[in-house]
Amino acid sequence: MFNDLPFWAYILITLGLTHITIAAVTIFLHRHQTHRALDLNPAASHFFRFWLWLTTGMRTAEWVAIHRKHHARVETSEDPHSPQILGIKTVLLTGAELYRREAEKRETIEKYGFDTPDDWLEKNLYHRFNSIGICLMLLLNVILFGFIGITVWAVQMAWIPFFAAGVINGVGHWWGYRNFEGPDASTNIVPFGLIIGGEELHNNHHAFAGSARFSNKWYELDLGWYYIRLMEMLGLARVKKIAPEPVTDRCKQKVDLDTVRAVVTNRLHVMSDYASDVVRKVYREETVKATLAKRKLMRKYRRLLIRNEILLDSSARQQLAELFHHSATLRVVYEYKQRLQALWQEKSFDQESILRALQEWCRQAEDTGVEALQEFAGKLKTYTIASTPVRA
Repeated sequence: MFNDLPFWAYILITLGLTHITIAAVTIFLHRHQTHRALDLNPAASHFFRFWLWLTTGMRTAEWVAIHRKHHARVETSEDPHSPQILGIKTVLLTGAELYRREAEKRETIEKYGFDTPDDWLEKNLYHRFNSIGICLMLLLNVILFGFIGITVWAVQMAWIPFFAAGVINGVGHWWGYRNFEGPDASTNIVPFGLIIGGEELHNNHHAFAGSARFSNKWYELDLGWYYIRLMEMLGLARVKKIAPEPVTDRCKQKVDLDTVRAVVTNRLHVMSDYASDVVRKVYREETVKATLAKRKLMRKYRRLLIRNEILLDSSARQQLAELFHHSATLRVVYEYKQRLQALWQEKSFDQESILRALQEWCRQAEDTGVEALQEFAGKLKTYTIASTPVRA
């Protein structure tokens, strides 16, 4: 039917078809089914299920269960696909096989695959005959595009195993930039989420797993989020959760319970701000004063200053000790970072305990004489809880 199109047209068609699959994965499987960040109209939900049956043969309960387990056991031996444990080469090249291996574990599906579609179609078609869909897709491609339809189909079949199972699960926990220093090794691969619909913003997602929006900075593009907003306008979706955003009130001049609630709610933003406003600022000041030899050492170890302590091995801790030997000021701001983070990690603390600890932290930070710390203590006092949920 369309077997005489120019070559570039087949490329565009292939990209379009694979992009629909990406949208189905990120909107339906990931943000809707796994994390319940949005509700979908039944018609839209079933379209995505049907399309994924045609293009991947994946069962919803399996995908959801494996991804939930990944979040629950991230960077441990029980994580289905952590490159920190299995190695980047293994996850990047055999990610699809790791998925299939985990999908065969009945206990994984039963424990993590709850509240997923279990209707007549799921039982009698999508799950029972999961390979029929991809065969039907091959037949349709050949009818529509002739012999080249086989190539189009082959790209469709490889797209999710390579990009989702390999690139996101592999590179997304190995290389890239981090907005938030959580206890896992997740990264944002690129700020422009075009190829995989925003899934490239993996560090943002791990920081706020329940958020329907993955972008956080102004320069980050989450195409899946724009699709969701369009679906909202058409009455096909309803966003339930997005990541909290810090709110400040410059009139506030003291730490109170409102400050505590705001700081704890926005703790990842607080630590991100501490890294940029205190650690990096002091690092630059110390670098200017350092000798050439010390400057090289500082550049070598600077990332360790903001890395979550859970991710530091014995070698990294020794490197930090060496760095602090040459800069007492960096040691001070690092210790205050640890103390601040400990406020919400201490399970025995109630709000009153955190209030007293935060007041003392701010008082002592102001007494250090470190200008960046003093300014940050003043900024913490302005944190407040927004009166209405922030939407973008």
